[in-house]
Amino acid sequence: MNNALEASISPGLPLPHATRHHLAGTHASPPRWTGHAKGSAAYGRILAGLSFAGVATFAQLYSTQAVLPLLASDLRISAAEAALTISLATVGLAVTVIPWSFLADRIGRVRAMTWGISVATVLGLLVPLAGSFQILLALRLLEGMALGGIPAIAIAYLNEEVTKAHAAVAAGSYVAGTTLGGLAGRLVAGPAGELWGWRAAALAVSVLATLAAVAFLLLVPKARGFVASGGTGLRGAFRTLAGHVRHGRLLALYLQAFLMMGGFVAVYNYLGFRLSGEPFTLPATLISLIFLAYLSGTVTSRWAAGLTMRFGRRSVLLAGLALAVGGLALTLTQSLALILAGLVVFTGGFFAAHSIGAGWTGAIATSGRAQAASLYNLAYYLGSSVLGWAGGLLFQSLGWNALAAAVMLLACLTAAIVAVVHPRREPAVA
Repeated sequence: MNNALEASISPGLPLPHATRHHLAGTHASPPRWTGHAKGSAAYGRILAGLSFAGVATFAQLYSTQAVLPLLASDLRISAAEAALTISLATVGLAVTVIPWSFLADRIGRVRAMTWGISVATVLGLLVPLAGSFQILLALRLLEGMALGGIPAIAIAYLNEEVTKAHAAVAAGSYVAGTTLGGLAGRLVAGPAGELWGWRAAALAVSVLATLAAVAFLLLVPKARGFVASGGTGLRGAFRTLAGHVRHGRLLALYLQAFLMMGGFVAVYNYLGFRLSGEPFTLPATLISLIFLAYLSGTVTSRWAAGLTMRFGRRSVLLAGLALAVGGLALTLTQSLALILAGLVVFTGGFFAAHSIGAGWTGAIATSGRAQAASLYNLAYYLGSSVLGWAGGLLFQSLGWNALAAAVMLLACLTAAIVAVVHPRREPAVA
């Protein structure tokens, strides 16, 4: 149309201002990116790619947990020292989620996740070769720091690349991948460690994580909704973080992450001790199978995200917390069947609430989404470190019932915060 209009004007004559304005106006500006719709090929690749990223991240993060006794025996260290291989990895992840988020704002979400998962994979393959306990701890710390580039960025990437209507479902799929990763790391390491030692177990998990990382790199599509931000300096960075912390609804989600993850880790840390004592006296091999309860979280994280389309995030999050409380109540009995059933329900409720909370941070934050998600992950892993450890003090002094009651109280406190802070009807534009 523009060519025809230009041809009708005599060559060599200057265009009138109005005509020039009309010609410029006929070039329509590109439509605003609204995200890949559910059912599209790119949407499926995003979900599959981030699920594999979750497997690679959390299989490596907890790769030594199932073989801590073997590791302690081989290196002649105490159980507490062996547990540092987990603690230092999670600490490394916690302290780097925020720096990774700012880096992702500059270089792009996909590139930052690619760097993080690639470096972590290389470090994971070096772990079995550690010549001393000190080198092993250093590698685990660096591995955790590299892995911080995945949870810090994945949720921000989802909220930029997927339609708002299906962002919660996509976040649930990512969380489902994290549950499979955590489970796979433990189940692969256990048998391999029993047969060939902890180094073989670490190698087996690293190979699994490498395959998952390659699948992520092949599947994840190029970002279309990302807009690079310039460096704002240290003051600007603190201003962004302070804005998120002052946001009431975001702060409520951070408190949820801290309280519930702390309670969740405490339950899994010390339930094994209860089952190994009277009246159950289960062997270690059977106790390790309690991690199969993670599969309920794989199901409920996606199921809960889908229910948000009908009932809203607030209602589904509260339902997840209610399930967690009900499941823990069953563990107060002396029936092994009820205890195991309660663990399955508790795990499902926790991951349902977590999938909603993790995805909601990116939906609420209108700017600095990567930083909003990073603060959620920071609270999540701080809760794991602080409350997961403090739960042991309560268990040792007062027993399992006191620990379970304390975690139930944390869940009720979380539900009260959610009910008060989040409106019944979510704003049309978060």
